[in-house]
Order: sequence, then C-alpha cells, then structure tokens
Amino acid sequence: MFYSVKSQVAALFMNPVFQACIFSWFCAQFIKTVINLFAGKIHSLKTLLEYLIWKTGGFPSSHTALVTSLCTTVAFRSGINSDVFMLSFCLMMITVRDALGVRLSSGIQAKRLNEIGKELDKKEILNYKPIKEVQGHRPLEVVVGGILGFFIGFGFSVL
Repeated sequence: MFYSVKSQVAALFMNPVFQACIFSWFCAQFIKTVINLFAGKIHSLKTLLEYLIWKTGGFPSSHTALVTSLCTTVAFRSGINSDVFMLSFCLMMITVRDALGVRLSSGIQAKRLNEIGKELDKKEILNYKPIKEVQGHRPLEVVVGGILGFFIGFGFSVL
C-alpha cells in the first residue's frame, strides 16, 4: 500500500516511542535551562534558546534521558527478548559510556588546549579563540538523566 508522506509524518508523531524520546529530551533540556537560569549563566534570549534546544553537558544528561526512554518504551512495547530491544539497549550503553568517558576526556583535552592557546596568544604567536571545555557528564548527571528517561518511557508505555 502507498502511504502519503503527510500520513507517515503524522504516524511518526503519534508513535509513543518517538513521543517518549522527544519528551525526555526536552524535559532534560528544560531542567538544565532552569538550573542555569537560576545560576545566572543565561543572560540573553539566544543563550536561553540554546539551552532549551541544543546545549550539551550539564545536569541532567539529555542524551542519556533520550536513549533510556527509547530503551524503556521499546522494552514495554516489544519485550526484552526482541531484537529491537537489544539494539536500543546497545545504543543506550554506547551513549552512556560516551557521556561518561569519551566526551569527558575530550573536555579535559579542551581545557589543556585552551591553556596552551592562551600562552601562545600572550606571546602573540597565535590569535587563539578558546574552545568549549565541558563536553562530558559527571556520573550523577548521567544517572539522573537515566532515571528521568526511564520514568518518562515508563509513563508513555503504560499510561
């Protein structure tokens, strides 16, 4: 059967797995934005929108919330013995590992590069613009993102 693009897009937005993933992402981003708003780190509408939509790092991990919610909803809808659950579980494990290790290491490297860049800038060897240092997550940020994603996925699966 031929389905129109419009009906396929509508079906996507009605899919509880998709809804849970998007909702968990935006909940985590909203919490992160509120925390940074109260911490005085947001001074413009542009920065506010960046935190709401796209800013990475910080509390809680929106990446972890999204993949945990995906894994949870797939578990409830397809069962934990299904191939699609195994795929979502492996994706979750990779994402969590990346949030805790690889991306955090990148942040540490970025800090050192900024130190070197500042020295080169002082000596007028290089006009250096600092790069973002906090790229990974602390364990608590990932755990809370996982808890948030689990409960949102659970809610979209059973309610």
